[in-house]
Amino acid sequence: MNLDDTQKKKVTAWINEGLKLFDIQKRIAAEFGLTVTYMEVRMLVDDLKLVPKDPTPPPAPPKPPEPVKPPADGAPGAGKLGLSPLTPGAAGAAGGANVSVTVDAVARPGTMVSGGVRFSDAQTATWYMDQMGRLGVAPAQQGYKPSAADVQAFQEALERELSKLGL
Repeated sequence: MNLDDTQKKKVTAWINEGLKLFDIQKRIAAEFGLTVTYMEVRMLVDDLKLVPKDPTPPPAPPKPPEPVKPPADGAPGAGKLGLSPLTPGAAGAAGGANVSVTVDAVARPGTMVSGGVRFSDAQTATWYMDQMGRLGVAPAQQGYKPSAADVQAFQEALERELSKLGL
């Protein structure tokens, strides 16, 4: 296909406008009176050292928040999920209860923050706080209930650890 310089400039302008090769094929037929194949248009664009523009993709819709899935009570391995204490021996004592609280380096899926707790009687549990600010505790031993002093000490120690994180 032989095009003169003005026709080549028009094809270049069409590419710069963002037209597709199919649209350029139609315009060549309509404006220049030439019937060309799609492959000939591709070769023309290649000969002119032009690169068709890719259309800008539409913005992705925002991802909906994942539902909160609290851990099941008595889940195997609860309290042993890669816990990393913020400070060594992060323990809080209230009323003689020795309770240590740790915060996970990465929160469990469906939670804002999560971690582990070791009560004064050496029982362990995992804890989590969901996006609504609700606190949940899943003991390692099914049916375990900490003493009232341990619960109070846990809440105080947890509040101290979360305040260190700015939460």
